[in-house]
Amino acid sequence: MRKSFKFVSVTLVLVMLALMSLACGKKDDAPAASDGKKNATLDFVWFSDGVEGGVMKDIIKDYEGKNPNIKINLIEIAYKDLSTKMKTMVAGGKPPALARISTTEIGAFSNQALDLATYVGGVDKFTEQFIDSIKPYYVVDNKVIAAPMDVTANGLIYNKTLFDKAGVKVPTSPDAVWTWDEFSAALKQVMEKGGAKYGMVWDFTPHRWSTLLYQFGGSMISQDGTKATINNEAGVQAADYFKKLHKDGVMPISVWLGGENPNNLFRSGTVAAHLAGNWMVSNYKDITNFEWGVTYMPKAKQRSSVPGGKFVMAFKNSGVEKEAASFIEYLSSKEVNSKFNKESLFMSPRKDSSKLDYAFGKEMFEVFANELNNTAPAAAEDWSKQGIVPKFSNDLKNNLVEVITDKSTAKEAMDKTAKAIDKAISDDKKDDKK
Repeated sequence: MRKSFKFVSVTLVLVMLALMSLACGKKDDAPAASDGKKNATLDFVWFSDGVEGGVMKDIIKDYEGKNPNIKINLIEIAYKDLSTKMKTMVAGGKPPALARISTTEIGAFSNQALDLATYVGGVDKFTEQFIDSIKPYYVVDNKVIAAPMDVTANGLIYNKTLFDKAGVKVPTSPDAVWTWDEFSAALKQVMEKGGAKYGMVWDFTPHRWSTLLYQFGGSMISQDGTKATINNEAGVQAADYFKKLHKDGVMPISVWLGGENPNNLFRSGTVAAHLAGNWMVSNYKDITNFEWGVTYMPKAKQRSSVPGGKFVMAFKNSGVEKEAASFIEYLSSKEVNSKFNKESLFMSPRKDSSKLDYAFGKEMFEVFANELNNTAPAAAEDWSKQGIVPKFSNDLKNNLVEVITDKSTAKEAMDKTAKAIDKAISDDKKDDKK
């Protein structure tokens, strides 16, 4: 009896140890929280341009407090390393749960992106929350490949001190915007009576120049993405007018021909206006030697800006797709998205958050938001084609320089650009077949 009892006792101990070992194994593989929800860690690749990293950490802390089964591991990297880091993770079969993505990278990872539509109630229900002009960036083949977090816009920053000295009043309503000829005449008056050395400076990038293209009713690429359209009448008119602004002395040639920094010129207090992005509101925050503000851009055939921004993408095969989609839905809510943009001094992509109570620049951001609300669809349709645009953007920039220097007519320059665009489209199709 004693031997039998001893045998049973040993057997029970071994069985209990085996069960405990099995339980521990299950805990490591897929632990469950006390409420029955799956415990999960979400790797979130993140880069920061300013203070938004700290804002996101606060948001994550709040989310983890409300969802104790979720741990979000913020992997902070420099923006310059983003593309390489993401490609390495995806190619190695270990994609992150989430990543912050700019308009430059979003197309490169669209095939690996989780379709959020099935998690957020469908394409229409999700996209109707956000401004229409950015939709081509994150909706591809009727799939929601990312969620907008913040948006950018091109707009007009002006030297209020110089305008006041010249007695020139800027438009204070979107119903009273200038035409380009009216704006050019106003700048000349600020130069003559206000003492401005230059009327305006314009960032030396195709992105910023394309603002004029869309205002003239043009586009770089056809809507179906099959051919160049930049050399049509609108494109030629936009290039011609850009040349006119230089030839009339409204714009200095030193920026587009000499590489002079337009930010430094505006900071000097000698420039009446700067056509730039909304991020310059934060950049110019420390200017104290003159008053400045933001006014509405002039129009040609129509009003338009060029939208951009940052997005959050979830990835397929991360093993935590459902949890990643739930966190994105949380980030996209009015309350959380408004907090992120208000505290980061960014613009919200949500239609119901265009007027946030910023600590600085509230009225200025509202003007930029209005520019986005009046932006031509072609702007995002063009710039969302990031497999194509980088292949011809330098050609466009160089060809515009030739127009300014009279080495090419506007028509010749846009025809050359169109050939470069058509080649980029052809090359992109070949890359897709590989």
